[in-house]
Amino acid sequence: MGYRFSDLTAACQTDWRAYIEHDFVRALGAGTLEEGAFRHYLQQDYLFLIHFARAYALAAYKSRTLADLRQAHDGLKAILDVELDLHVGYCRDWGIAEEQLATLPEARATLAYTRYVLDAGSRGDLLDLHVALAPCVVGYGEIAGWLGAQPFTVRGANNPYDAWIAMYDGEEFQAAMHAEIAWLDARLAEVSPARFEELCTVFRDATRLEIDFWQMGLDRAD
Repeated sequence: MGYRFSDLTAACQTDWRAYIEHDFVRALGAGTLEEGAFRHYLQQDYLFLIHFARAYALAAYKSRTLADLRQAHDGLKAILDVELDLHVGYCRDWGIAEEQLATLPEARATLAYTRYVLDAGSRGDLLDLHVALAPCVVGYGEIAGWLGAQPFTVRGANNPYDAWIAMYDGEEFQAAMHAEIAWLDARLAEVSPARFEELCTVFRDATRLEIDFWQMGLDRAD
């Protein structure tokens, strides 16, 4: 019997829970996050999405099957044609103009995380890249689900961040998350114990960088 994505989270459980249950996330759910911290996060997340698109372009290059190539193309197209436009509109709702986004400097946490993902994909194979991206692709969906189960979470008009939670708790993102888990499960089932340990390192490093990304937003750090 091979490995599954759940084995990655189990192997990195302390870091995974610290990411999923971060103070930034808790404040989002409670509706108590300082608005300046959320705006800072939104701006840096726009820059992250640009590099996320580059990662899918790299995934296309790394693909060895037509199915994987199509998956990478679909991911890249979704980011460029849908997610970035939605993000720009969401930023506009928070008083951040598109012109501002175009000239943003990258925070150190953004630089560290995005370049790590691209480096993991460049030096490794397609599975390395997907594992490096998994804390984002899977994690945001799990965070939305976790928030939905917490008694402190406020939903609706009384929470200014309800739209953010709803985005990642929605059918479209949840379907993408489960599709990614299924892809990872199929590939992880074939790896050796030694290879699994390598992938655990990639997953743990990426998760820690996600934690730093939340903290960057909370601290409004450059």
